[in-house]
Amino acid sequence: MTEPGITAGAPDDAPTGMSAEPPWRRLDGRMLLLHPVREVVRFIPVLIVTVIAGSRSDNPMWSLAALAVIVGLALTRWFTTTYRIGPDTVQLRRGLLQRKTLTVPRSRIRSVDVHADLMHRLLGLVVLAIGTGQQADKQERFHLDGVDARQVPELRALLLHDVESPAGQDVPQISQPESQPHKGIEIGHWQPAWVRYAPLSLRGLAVIAPIVGLAFKFGIANVLFNADTVKEIGARGAVFLTVAVVIVLAALIVVVTLGDCLRYLTTYFGLRVIDDGRTLHISHGLFTTRQTTLDLARLRGATLKEPLLLRLAGGAELDAIMTGTSSRQKILPQAPRTAVDHTLAQLLTSRRQHRQPITVDGGISGTATGYHVSNDAAAPVHVALIPHGKRARRRRFTRALTPLLLIVVMMAVIDVAGPGIPLWAWIVLAVVAVIALALAQDRYRGLGHAVIPGDAAGPTWLITRNGSLDRDRDCLEAPGIIGWTVRQTFFQRRAGLATLVAATAAGKKRYRVVDVPLEQAWSLIEAVTPGRLGQR
Repeated sequence: MTEPGITAGAPDDAPTGMSAEPPWRRLDGRMLLLHPVREVVRFIPVLIVTVIAGSRSDNPMWSLAALAVIVGLALTRWFTTTYRIGPDTVQLRRGLLQRKTLTVPRSRIRSVDVHADLMHRLLGLVVLAIGTGQQADKQERFHLDGVDARQVPELRALLLHDVESPAGQDVPQISQPESQPHKGIEIGHWQPAWVRYAPLSLRGLAVIAPIVGLAFKFGIANVLFNADTVKEIGARGAVFLTVAVVIVLAALIVVVTLGDCLRYLTTYFGLRVIDDGRTLHISHGLFTTRQTTLDLARLRGATLKEPLLLRLAGGAELDAIMTGTSSRQKILPQAPRTAVDHTLAQLLTSRRQHRQPITVDGGISGTATGYHVSNDAAAPVHVALIPHGKRARRRRFTRALTPLLLIVVMMAVIDVAGPGIPLWAWIVLAVVAVIALALAQDRYRGLGHAVIPGDAAGPTWLITRNGSLDRDRDCLEAPGIIGWTVRQTFFQRRAGLATLVAATAAGKKRYRVVDVPLEQAWSLIEAVTPGRLGQR
């Protein structure tokens, strides 16, 4: 793909002040072996049809002709695909009948993603994809399918190099490809024991629920809950039916659990997170390996995700909050909470040591009365959150119990009117009420925020947490916040509460501080982004 000695600037014999366009290059020639195999597998149904047609017409040339066309078209992909990396742009040209040239300014490159399946790994090749932060379909993505794996370090360093050099300075050259692994601090390392956390997400429920719903749609509910059916099969039959349903559900849970563990193992096997002070390198995979390089200059914080089951088992996940990348840029999958806290603390500490101070209107330093103050760079990891008070707690319980009270009233009216409500319905309602009370308490316990004032070495941090079944703790840098929205519903106004929404170009774009007492809302905004309120 490229050769040692590739530079980001003009060659030595170029006139001063001018930069010669680099030549167009082809992908690695070993893709001539991979493309035909891939296309033949892709068009197996077509080949089967041609074989059947040839057997019926006693002409086997149909299948051979189809195979020749498929292989020929596959080979043309290599001959019609070229690329070049210039001082300001990266271009990819491809297409046989319709030629397309995709041009990406190097200043827009946010990440470099490298992955390789088994066939690529056998040939020593990888797929290199450039992330620009823009959503694009498969045909519009910038990816080089067929790069020599030995040239990846060189290309990665070149693509992520800052092209905006100070005036009068040349862009540094990258003359030799790196043959050594990434140098830096390893802030995260996958352990085989982490597989036990794989089934503890809500993905299993997302798989089981549609299956159960489909079974009920086809009349399973009528068989299970119809009194006439139970009478017909007798007491022993009812017991057998109950045991069979329990066994089927247990088998379904086991299958889903094994599937989650297998997916987790093949995806995150050997995961390593390395911080070199300028970029974050994340590599993982058993059969298909993936390497992602993120520019730390675009890091704006991190999200610690704690779904209910994972939280009860003492685990968590870690996502990066970055500009120009996916809103779910994962750093660590399901892992012990201690390991997640360690990785997050190392990431924030390293970033504070290598970053330059960032200022916004009004500055980022200072103190804020009533908020936690810490000079520790890793304070966002372990700082205690400020609870939102009795009114927020009452709102959690009101929202959980009001629908149940309405159902109780309706059931009582129906019971008095004549048809009657069976005892099991009241038992189910009581169980649901207990679950709703526990959920409301957990939702309030997960509600909170904190502001960590910045200093000369680091920015101000906004920490916010909410949710129960799917709880997130967001650690967001104040310089990344570009605006605020203060929202109050009718019931929030009556309770004297408000929801603050911090707008940012990174991550989920909107980070909420839910049900804050209104008298604290404006002081919280002023503490995070001084001078942004202006005159109210």
